[in-house]
Amino acid sequence: MTAPIPRDMPDIPAIPGVPGLLPAPVPASAVIPPVRRPVTATLRLLTALTAAAALVLSLLHGTPLTVLSLFSVQSTVLLALVLALSARRSWTARRPLPAALTGATLLYVTIGALAHHLLPTPTLTITAPTSWQSTLADHLIHTALPLAALLDWLLLTPPARLHLRKASTWLLYPLAYLAFTVVRGELLPVPTPDRYLYPFLDIAAHGYKSTLGNALLLGLACYALAVLLVALDHLRPNPIRSPAKTGFRLQPPVG
Repeated sequence: MTAPIPRDMPDIPAIPGVPGLLPAPVPASAVIPPVRRPVTATLRLLTALTAAAALVLSLLHGTPLTVLSLFSVQSTVLLALVLALSARRSWTARRPLPAALTGATLLYVTIGALAHHLLPTPTLTITAPTSWQSTLADHLIHTALPLAALLDWLLLTPPARLHLRKASTWLLYPLAYLAFTVVRGELLPVPTPDRYLYPFLDIAAHGYKSTLGNALLLGLACYALAVLLVALDHLRPNPIRSPAKTGFRLQPPVG
């Protein structure tokens, strides 16, 4: 004979790490099929090619080692690579690049553009004569491409993907670049016009104390800009049309 079924089942011990056995959110990729975004891919590829062309022009009509040492040029190289990868993912309906990477790229090109327009910064032809090619490259790197990156972020990506905890991490590269440009200026054997790439970091002219103060102020401004980008990301509307209601809170995959 079988034992009678008790009216009350005994308490089952809780599974460690799963309090209450709450249902996990269903990822959008498990319900909604990936969507190709050919228009987005085309726009990003054109912007990446424009960045590559501006870099080639600046290298051909300037001193290559000096040009590659500029913060705005290095951030433009990163922008070209990130946009090319994003274009491929949009075309092939793959998951987008991590928001931490795209947010850092946007921050760096914005820093380069603002520093160029608001602070005394060098052009791309420090030791070479000015030409229309170098002037075009200068305008592309410091004005057109940062605006294109900002519009891509505002119009082609969903909001609320950036997180405040990443803002301090994004500053590691600017801090490393600061150390690089100071060490570079100190190690050059003889004084040259491009010994210190940025006048506000010229130790020979301002001394260590003033240069350190300028670097501290610039670092705080970069952190404030990073926080502002994160705040705007959580306040801006979603430019991507949401899918039909399916009972799940989903976001369409964006490349």
